[in-house]
Amino acid sequence: MNQKNILTKIMVVVGAVLVWFPILVTIVTSIIGTIASGEFRCDYFIPMELFLVVLVGGILLVWGALRTRKWRKLICWSFGSILGVLVLTLLLANVTGLASGTTKPEGWPLAIVFAGIILYIAALIVLGVGAGLLLREVFKKTDEKPTA
Repeated sequence: MNQKNILTKIMVVVGAVLVWFPILVTIVTSIIGTIASGEFRCDYFIPMELFLVVLVGGILLVWGALRTRKWRKLICWSFGSILGVLVLTLLLANVTGLASGTTKPEGWPLAIVFAGIILYIAALIVLGVGAGLLLREVFKKTDEKPTA
């Protein structure tokens, strides 16, 4: 196995772990919080708060997809969607006054920001699925027969 394949596998594995990490943290803290309080608790901001982890993981996955030439569209589009939706959601939260607290969290401004959060998490899950597909691709056994 050459060095390029090993580096690609490492990039894809680390990228996949980093992309799924915010989702898993959200699920684990929700379960723990729900059990501890006796009522449903979920911090749906965690995936956005851990954006830097997603950024590094996404860059590694894009790089790995470009190197393998597999699942490029899915990974690049979902990663680009994450970046675009995050910027638009933060911009809308600032413009509507939700980010500063000048607007009460209700009505259409809150609905728009929640829609952005939902789209961000959906794009993150799609990127995670793309990471799984890319993992399967880079660890697929080849049917090469050794030459005698």
